[in-house]
Amino acid sequence: MAQQTRPIAVIAGASGFVGGAVTKALADDGYEVRRIGRREKIGWNDAGALAAAVDGAEVIINFAGASVNCRYTDANRDEILRSRVDTTSALRRAIESAAHPPGLWLNSSTATIYRHSMDRPNTEADGRIGEGFSVDVASSWERELFAGELPHTRRVAMRMAIVLGDGPATALLVRLARTGLGGPQIDGWCPPHRRYRSIGAPATGGPRAPWHRTHGRQRFSWVHIDDVVGAIRFLLEHPGLSGPVNIASPHPSDNRTLMRTLRGVVGMPIGLPAWRLMLEPAMWVLRTEPELVLKSRWVLPGVLTDAGYTFRHPELEPALRDVAAGRNRARRRH
Repeated sequence: MAQQTRPIAVIAGASGFVGGAVTKALADDGYEVRRIGRREKIGWNDAGALAAAVDGAEVIINFAGASVNCRYTDANRDEILRSRVDTTSALRRAIESAAHPPGLWLNSSTATIYRHSMDRPNTEADGRIGEGFSVDVASSWERELFAGELPHTRRVAMRMAIVLGDGPATALLVRLARTGLGGPQIDGWCPPHRRYRSIGAPATGGPRAPWHRTHGRQRFSWVHIDDVVGAIRFLLEHPGLSGPVNIASPHPSDNRTLMRTLRGVVGMPIGLPAWRLMLEPAMWVLRTEPELVLKSRWVLPGVLTDAGYTFRHPELEPALRDVAAGRNRARRRH
């Protein structure tokens, strides 16, 4: 009897929060997982090893990229862009040289590619691309993904909303709520700075950081880590889906509701509101950026919903309670 061979999944950035969850899920599904990364056996500077890794694979999934949970210094800005574009380019060259190229390439992107939106949601069909640093990074990332001809490989840009789970975004929000700082985060005027200025080419936006009068009602699009895994499995099973795909709950919230719900989940009765003038120094201490909580991200999963994907965690409060329960279980184990 012929020996059964397992399908191969090549995962870049498998050591991160999202990459680790997807790696475990696909291994549980029976895939042989080949990992690419700076600390893996297959590194980014070995073109031959990259080509051998992707040859014969069923799917490539790329989560590689420097964390955006940092201050946007010039050095960090350059590394955020470079780490995404260069790794995506390296994977594309490896696929081009493969005798048996993968049938599917899923590449991370971000829902932050859309504009600051308070008036209507953005789907893949009618969303408006924004401007400025984060948008330029996302646009450059996607251009590199879709460049060139790969006739045997379906390509998907996974425009992920903020992922709820045991990751850095959730940790920051929980920390704010538990310390009594879990009130609404309110945008408004602040002394101008240039950290969000455009990058790459073509660049968009002006040299100064924009601000908006949101009153804490900026939209909050999110997705539970289980639905990131679920969406990837769904994309594997639906060969008709390609191009940009929003991975976000069909029921986005807003900042005030998010923070009120978080306070209830962590058992903190009070939460002080924070205006941008207060957030700027606070986020400097935390070594991150106010943009992460102040930009209005209003994104709907048009492609997934139309194709019939059913979200495991469509509602915010149950999703947050599930995440909190998982974090508590993990703390008890350690």
